[in-house]
Amino acid sequence: MKKTYIAIVMLIIFSFILASCAPKASAPTNKLDEILARGYLLVSTDPAYPPQSQLVETAQRTAGTKCPSDAQTANQMEGFDIDVAVAIANKLGVEPCFLTIAWDLITAGNWANRWDLSIGSMTITPERMTKLYFTQPYYTTPAAFFIYKDNTSYTQPSDLSGKKIGACTGCTYDAYLSGSLQIPGETINYVVKDAKFMGYETDLYALQDLALGDGVRLDAVLTAQPTGQNEINKGQPFRQLGDPVYFEYLAGAVDKASTPDPVPFLKKVSEVINGLNTDGTLLTLSQKYYGIDLTTAAKAFDLAALAQWP
Repeated sequence: MKKTYIAIVMLIIFSFILASCAPKASAPTNKLDEILARGYLLVSTDPAYPPQSQLVETAQRTAGTKCPSDAQTANQMEGFDIDVAVAIANKLGVEPCFLTIAWDLITAGNWANRWDLSIGSMTITPERMTKLYFTQPYYTTPAAFFIYKDNTSYTQPSDLSGKKIGACTGCTYDAYLSGSLQIPGETINYVVKDAKFMGYETDLYALQDLALGDGVRLDAVLTAQPTGQNEINKGQPFRQLGDPVYFEYLAGAVDKASTPDPVPFLKKVSEVINGLNTDGTLLTLSQKYYGIDLTTAAKAFDLAALAQWP
């Protein structure tokens, strides 16, 4: 009996020694490997920015999802940006998940690894490049002014100088109206001077105020031309004022402060976006949501010219 007891103890000790000598899984050394290992991609988005992104109020969370409990599954969101993010995740072989985050928190950087990627129609600007890496752009849009349909006083954008103009706070429209917007490869002509800027969380809320009547709360809204046109198509009482005042290259963004190393992930997403442009996926989505091609020109953007890393 004593010999049996000793043998069992020796077997247990030997098992512990074997376990301690077994190779341990190493932690991913870069963001791409981390995402592939956990099986989902966490994307920040706007819940009220149609046709780019919006919540599907009646959708239920997908059963068996890998998404964190505070994130939406793909079926709970819809829009152009959402479909682009889903296509990227599919190419990576992981599940797409979405967090609705305030825009100013996204553009400020230092995301504390709460999410991996922004697919939120973000314009590449030198200011944002101090905090964020940008992927290859996935589409381009013109920025245009919209006014109440019955107004006959304004015939061109410069007529809005000194007027109450609504737009999203912290976005490129805000920067344009303050005369500080810079877009790589583009010269900006500031035709509207001394505007009385009225900031909103999203463009949609500004357009809702414009719909109250000519000059009631706003004289005009500056937004993406497809966004304004989409509201007109839905019956809102607006009209576009003149030609677009500038064009934006819209790209995915990754926090420079994210860990582990985000650069391999950034390069892979850019490779995927180029592939989605080449195989016609982005064009199909553009025609679905906007009725026109807003994507082909994005492929010509020279991402290397941004010199984002050594």
